[in-house]
Amino acid sequence: MNRFRSRLIFAIITLIIAVLIGLGLLLGQIFGSYYMNSFQERIKEEAKITELFIQEKGFASPDFDSFLQNYSDTINSHITIYDRNGNVLKDAGPFQQDHDAIAKEILLKHRNSKKGFKLNIEEDNLYFYGLPYIEKDVKQGYIVLSSTENSLKKINQQIWILLIASLGLALLVILLLAVRITSRYTRPIESATNVAMELAKGNYKARTYEDHMDETGMLSQSINILARNLQDMNRAQEMQQDRLQTLIENMGSGLILIDGRGYINLVNRAYKELFNIESTDFLYKLYYEAFQHKEIVDLVEHIFMTEIKARKQLHLPLKIERRHFEVYGAPIIGTNDEWKGIVLVFHDITELKKLEQMRKDFVANVSHELKTPITSIKGFTETLLDGALEDKQTLEYFLSIILKESDRLQTLIQDLLDLSKIEQQGFKLNLQNCNAKEILEEVIIILKSKADEKEIELSLHVNSGELYVYGDVYRLKQIFINLISNALNYTPKGGRVQVFLKDGESYATFIVSDTGIGIEKEEIPRIFERFYRVDKARSRNSGGTGLGLAIVKHLVEAHKGQIFVNSTVGEGTTFTVKLNKNHHLD
Repeated sequence: MNRFRSRLIFAIITLIIAVLIGLGLLLGQIFGSYYMNSFQERIKEEAKITELFIQEKGFASPDFDSFLQNYSDTINSHITIYDRNGNVLKDAGPFQQDHDAIAKEILLKHRNSKKGFKLNIEEDNLYFYGLPYIEKDVKQGYIVLSSTENSLKKINQQIWILLIASLGLALLVILLLAVRITSRYTRPIESATNVAMELAKGNYKARTYEDHMDETGMLSQSINILARNLQDMNRAQEMQQDRLQTLIENMGSGLILIDGRGYINLVNRAYKELFNIESTDFLYKLYYEAFQHKEIVDLVEHIFMTEIKARKQLHLPLKIERRHFEVYGAPIIGTNDEWKGIVLVFHDITELKKLEQMRKDFVANVSHELKTPITSIKGFTETLLDGALEDKQTLEYFLSIILKESDRLQTLIQDLLDLSKIEQQGFKLNLQNCNAKEILEEVIIILKSKADEKEIELSLHVNSGELYVYGDVYRLKQIFINLISNALNYTPKGGRVQVFLKDGESYATFIVSDTGIGIEKEEIPRIFERFYRVDKARSRNSGGTGLGLAIVKHLVEAHKGQIFVNSTVGEGTTFTVKLNKNHHLD
């Protein structure tokens, strides 16, 4: 902006100097011409006066010579009087100079002229004016006045000095005024320009000064208003953008934006986590090049062709598993029905599908588990009513089966009630410091008869003295009864079940190991599901409900503990439970 001010001042100075030089030259010529004309008019008038004096006094007057000399000195001009033939009659003047050749030249040129004539000899700085001397209408001779132009040169020099001084002073004053005026008017423009450049760079906090309420002041005020409006709009836009960005990045569903040309412009974090991809794999690529699943490409093409919303459930393979997605696709239509692109939303409904399947399995399993004992009870009861009551041996046998099935039904219902109670949000444990060794000893005593019945070796190994854990005594017994019972159920005759109690830094570790049938690796994640059985026939025959491990898992988690499973088919299974030692739970 300083360059603009410098150029403006330079242009003004150049213009002013040009105007002043032209004005000075014009005034100098005008004044020079004026004084030259005045000088010539004066000599012309003096020549006429000289003619009048000569006519009045005449050449015969005794004081004519002295009069002529005095008059010549007075007017500061040399006076020469010639006769008709060019001979000098009288000659007087303040300075002596040979005028003969000049006079003859004048007379020869203007011999027949009845008017005055003049001659300017610039190299000698002389000016001659001649006038015919007429007496009684007869030309008697000539009167020639000559004078130097030195006085005119002095006056001309003085005029130029005065003009130069005046114009120089005027130039200085005008320059000062020009600098002041340009500074006054260009400084707000400079400030406004700088603010406009800052606004163009995105700095909406820039402001300019508002000094005067003139045009520049109105400009500064308008720019400040514009800057404040831009700052408010930018702040609102940033806030809106932050909200939108936060919403897009933190929503639980995957989101993809595709522009009207088919290029992917946005991929949120949820989609990248779901499909385990990087932004560079998708951004600014065509959708059919980026998507690896043909089902998604077909959905996008369908929306492009129909321009209507679509909703579709897809079962897509992701690495080693297949996941269920509910995909919503909608066209983005701008103003004037302008096609903007497509938005795709991916909802991961895999867990919902699993829960739905678990619910179906649960209903089917419960129905099946309840149906078996009820059918047995009903069948044997009908048999008894049909006449088997008379046979005492058959009666006792049927009643024992009915009792066994009733116990199994009662156990199933009790396990369902326990599991339902444990899963309730308000479920609480009666927490206290419990002697882990005593709990295990009591459980071993309870299950010892069952182990002896199956000829299975059941043993407890403790590597320390008294060891306390922080938990609910009743629920801890329930955990270990279920684990050891499972081990006994799945261990064949002559097998071995060992229980270990180990002391750790902050955890007590319980290990239940058997030499049973083992569990397939792919089935391990499902053993804690309700009614899931590794060997359905064996567990059902042993009286199991299929809910024991589900109860164990929920109770361990309620104690803020951890449970692990390690199993080899044909060799056995090991369950490891870690519980807190003497630490209060949250």
